[in-house]
Amino acid sequence: MRFLFVHQSFPAQYAHIVARLGRKPEHDVVFITAGKGPDIPGVRRVLYRLPEVERGKAHPFVGEFDYAIRRAEAIAAVARSLKDLGFQPDIIIGHHGWGELLNLDAVFPGVPLLGYFEFYYGLTGRDTGFDPEFPMPENAGLLVRCKNAVNLQALAGPGLGQTPTHFQKATYPDWAQDKLILLDEGVNLTQCRPDPTIRQKPFQLGTVRVAPYEKLVTYAARNLEPYRGFHSMMRALPALLKARPDCRVILMGGDEVSYGVPPIGGGNWRETMLKELEGQLDLSRIHFVGWLEREQMIRVLQRSDAHVYLTYPFVLSWSLREAMALGCPLVASDTAPVQEYLTHQETALLVPFLKPEALSDAVLNLLENRTLGERLSYNVRQKAEKLLDMEQYLAQYEALICRMTGREAI
Repeated sequence: MRFLFVHQSFPAQYAHIVARLGRKPEHDVVFITAGKGPDIPGVRRVLYRLPEVERGKAHPFVGEFDYAIRRAEAIAAVARSLKDLGFQPDIIIGHHGWGELLNLDAVFPGVPLLGYFEFYYGLTGRDTGFDPEFPMPENAGLLVRCKNAVNLQALAGPGLGQTPTHFQKATYPDWAQDKLILLDEGVNLTQCRPDPTIRQKPFQLGTVRVAPYEKLVTYAARNLEPYRGFHSMMRALPALLKARPDCRVILMGGDEVSYGVPPIGGGNWRETMLKELEGQLDLSRIHFVGWLEREQMIRVLQRSDAHVYLTYPFVLSWSLREAMALGCPLVASDTAPVQEYLTHQETALLVPFLKPEALSDAVLNLLENRTLGERLSYNVRQKAEKLLDMEQYLAQYEALICRMTGREAI
């Protein structure tokens, strides 16, 4: 079969499926991207240039949509070049978030299209207005409708959609539900597994050294920002560090903004929270290590005595799935996407997102109650084995592709 994948990053959430397809010589796998990640055997990467846009000429609410249309044009131009060279895909698979797929049906009419639908914005039960520290902007309803412009264009277009959680699927309107297929994303359970020996000797990460007798609390997000509870995490640290002089904290994440807005006064959220908490933190025991390579992050989480995962009612992070597979003793927010995966006192300790004191109390409970930590660690690994098995995920993925292309097997 001939597969055309499209995503601005490479290989993004398609890493496992394209690697699996690329190993079969009978498949021709092409991936249009603006990313420059490592090559994958059997996958031909075709780069497109992100469009240059002069900001400020359009209304700020429709800037994203304008950029999405320009991306759609750029992707379609690359796709036409592939078609001129004789490439005709049997299926197109890509992410709808940035508008990249919106014009591909004009290039390859009638070709089945499987688009990733990640999140449908709304005024209630989701990220908007969830955190009172960041109240809804004026004309929030209009802003939300504009943010859904690409979503709505994609839903009106051809093909089917995939989405990874019940929560994310439920954010879409009722009339769109039949178009969306729930496809749980898997984890490599062999690579992401507990390592009980890691605490038997000092743990080293660059210049950070954690002795075997020390407790390690971890936090990970692509970027350190309120959407992933970074402000709540930081506000929990004074009480935590005061109660446990033997505790170190490693925070993994960059200083950019993936979701939400930057601080009003400029700078980044790490600097903002350090300024707010100036004089309240023992900075010799708090380690900001940036965003780590995956293998490094796995080792940090394997050593973790308590891993904190917080999120608005929003898209669930890959890092939570991997932390589950690694058997991390987890403290997580009691928000809807998390509750789909974790149960309080059974696979994690769930706390209110907006209460740092509850967060610090829960982390201290884990650090002080070894039996509780071991039970949660064992249970969450068992849950990951049932829910997040990579082979099961890829088999479901292939079955969906067969269904859409009319093949018995691929």
